[in-house]
Amino acid sequence: MATLLYRLGRASFRRRKLVVLLWLVLLAALGGSALAFKGATSSDFTMPGTESQRAIDALRQEFPEASGATGTIVVAAPQGRTLAEPQLKTAVEGLAKEAATLPGVVGAVDPFTTKALSQDGRFGLVQVQFAERADAVTAAQRGAYEDSGAAAKAAGLRVEHGGEVMNAEPEVGGTEAIGVAIALVVLMVTFGSLVAAGMTMLNALIGVGAGMAGLFALSSVVSLTSTAPVLALMLGLAVGIDYSLFITSRHRQHLVEGAAPEDAAARAVGTAGSAVLFAGVTVIIALAGLAVVRIPFLTVMGLAAAGTVAVAVLVAVTLLPALLGFAGDKVLPRRLRNGRTPHALVKEGFGFRWARLVTRLRVPVILAGILGLGALAIPATDMRLALPDASASAEGTPARAAADLITEGFGPGFNGRLALVVSSDSPEQTGTAAQQVGQVLQGTPDLLAVAPPNFSRDKRTALLGIIPKTGPTDAATETLVNTVREKTRGLNGADVALTGQTAVGIDVSEKLSDAMPVYLLLVVGLSVLLLMVVFRSILVPVKAALGFLLTVGATFGVTVLVFQQGHLAGLVGLSTPGPLVSFLPILLIGILFGLAMDYEVFLVSRMREDYVHGADVQDATILGMGHGARVVTAAALIMISVFAGFILLDDPVIKSMGFALAIGVAIDAFVVRMTIVPAVISLLGRASWWLPGWLNRLLPNVDIEGEKLRKQLDQPGERVPVSV
Repeated sequence: MATLLYRLGRASFRRRKLVVLLWLVLLAALGGSALAFKGATSSDFTMPGTESQRAIDALRQEFPEASGATGTIVVAAPQGRTLAEPQLKTAVEGLAKEAATLPGVVGAVDPFTTKALSQDGRFGLVQVQFAERADAVTAAQRGAYEDSGAAAKAAGLRVEHGGEVMNAEPEVGGTEAIGVAIALVVLMVTFGSLVAAGMTMLNALIGVGAGMAGLFALSSVVSLTSTAPVLALMLGLAVGIDYSLFITSRHRQHLVEGAAPEDAAARAVGTAGSAVLFAGVTVIIALAGLAVVRIPFLTVMGLAAAGTVAVAVLVAVTLLPALLGFAGDKVLPRRLRNGRTPHALVKEGFGFRWARLVTRLRVPVILAGILGLGALAIPATDMRLALPDASASAEGTPARAAADLITEGFGPGFNGRLALVVSSDSPEQTGTAAQQVGQVLQGTPDLLAVAPPNFSRDKRTALLGIIPKTGPTDAATETLVNTVREKTRGLNGADVALTGQTAVGIDVSEKLSDAMPVYLLLVVGLSVLLLMVVFRSILVPVKAALGFLLTVGATFGVTVLVFQQGHLAGLVGLSTPGPLVSFLPILLIGILFGLAMDYEVFLVSRMREDYVHGADVQDATILGMGHGARVVTAAALIMISVFAGFILLDDPVIKSMGFALAIGVAIDAFVVRMTIVPAVISLLGRASWWLPGWLNRLLPNVDIEGEKLRKQLDQPGERVPVSV
C-alpha cells in the first residue's frame, strides 16, 4: 500500500498542473450537476414494516385525500373574550374559508364544525388538509399558508401556523463557518506558516465542495432526509482538514530532514497517506455499515456521509501533493527554510513530557481514566429516544409558537395527536369497527378523547383522531400508543393501524433501539479485526475496542445530561430539553468508531514503528506519543471546532449531533487515545505486540507504516519506479 501511494504522490507532484486542473474541472462539473439536478430533501422518517408506516400506506391508497400533510392554524381570542363572539366567530370562519382556497390545500374546517374549541372558548384549531406530503409541499405553498389570517389578526385574534406542513429543513447558514475559522487558526499555530495552513484548508474545502456537489447532484434520484446533507458537510469538513493536516505535517518533517520537495511529498503520501487511507476506509465502512440495520433513511444518511469522506481521502492523496508542489518550502516557517536541521522538529515538547508522566503513573492513570469515563456514562442509563416534535423547535419559529399556543389552550396532547386507520372490504364492517373504537378505548389511562370517524368515499376506510393527555415525547404517550394498539387489534375483523407523527416517532425509536446492540457488536468486531491486520497484535486491538466503548458510554452520558436532563442547556442554546433524537446514538457509534480509529492509527502506528526499529516498549511509547501528540492534538481541536460550529444552529437535531460529536472526539482523543492508550501499552510491555505465528501468516500485510517502502528507499541506488 505504501509503495503504491508513494508512486501516486510523486506522480501528482510532478503533474501538479494537470492534477489541479482535473480537480477544478471535476468540481465545476459536479457543481453544475448539483444546480441542474438538485432535488428536494425530505423530513419524512419512513420505517417500512412498522404499523405506523402500514397505516400511512393504506391511507395513500384507500383515502388519498387524507394522506397528505396536515396544517393546524391556532387562533386565540384576547384575554377575557371568547371565539363565540359574533365578530370573532366571523373572523375565524373567514380564516377557514381563506385557508381552503390556498394553493396545495384540499380543504379546511373551522373549529366550530369540528368542536376543536378550548373549554374556556378562547382557543380554536382550524384543520387544514394538503394534497401532498410535507416534503412535497413547495416553498410557495408553505409561504402562502404561513401568510394567511391577516383579516383574523386585524379583528384582534392571535393567529399561529403549525402542523406537519411547517416541519422546516435545517438551514446551514454562516454559524458553522466559525468552526472553520477556528480550525484555520489551529492550523496556523500548528504549522507556523500561513501558506501551509491556507493550503491545507483549501485542499479540504475543495474536497468537501466536490463531495457535497456530488451528493446534491444525486438528490433527484435518491431521497435524502433533511439531515443527511448537514451530516455529510460536518464529516467532510472535519476529516478533510484532518487528513490534509497529517500528510502536510509528514511532508514538512521530511523537508526539514533534508529531503527534496518531490521526494518529501511522495514519502508523506506513502507513509502518512497510508494511515489516512486506512482511517478513511474505516470511517466509510462504519458509515456504510448502517445499511445492515435496514432502516432506509439511516442508510441514506450513512452512505451520504461515507461519500464525502471517500472524496476527502481521494483529495488528500492526489490533490494535496500537487498543491505541495506549488508551495515548495513555503510550507515551512521562515526560520526553517534555510539551514534546515532535523533537531528543529525532534526537540522534545509537551508530548514527550506527557508520555513520560503517563507511562510512569500508568496504573493510577488507567484507573482514573476508566472510573472517570464510567462516571460520565451513568446518565446514559436514563437515555430516552424520540423523534423531535414542534414543541422542541427553536423558540421564535412558527412551529414552536403554534405548539406553545396549542399547549396553553388545549394541553400538550393536542401536539401529539394520533390517527387510527380502520379499513376492510365492506363499508358495513368498517363502519361498525369505527363505531366500536370509542367504546373499546373508554377509560384508557392518559387518553383525552377519540374524535368521530371520517370515512373515505367508498366508506371502506375510516380515520379517527386519538388525543393523548400527554405530549408527543412523554413516556406516558408511548404507553398509550401500545395500549391503543393492543385494544383495537382486529376490531370487528377489520384492519386497524395507528399512525401519526407521534406513533411514527415511537416506532422509529423502538426499531433503532433494537438495532443498536447489533450494530455496536458489528462495529466493535470490525475494529478488532482491522486493527489486528494493521498492528499485528491481539491486545492492541482489544484495548482499542474497549477504549471505544468507554468513549461511546461517556459521550452518551454527557449528551443525556445536557440535552435530555437540561443541565447547562443554556450554554448550548437549548431552550427545551427532551429525549435524544432516535437515530443519534446509532449514528454516533458509527461516526465515533471511524474517528477513534483515526487517532488510534496515527498514534499507535508511530509507537509500533519505533518498536520494530529496535526501541523497547517504554521508549517506543514515549517516542510515538512525543512525535504524534502535537499533530493529533491539532487534528482533534480542528474536529471539535468544526463539530462545535453546528451547535450554534437553531435546529435541535443538528445541535445535538454537533455537540455529541464534539464531546466524543474530545473524550476519545485526549482521554482515551492520548492518556489511557499509552498507559495500557506501557503496562502490557512486549505483550502489546504479541501475535501467534499462525495468525501472523494468515493475516494480510498491509504495511501501513511503510516499512517495505523505507527499506527500498534506504538502499543505495534504489528507487521506487514511478509511472508519470
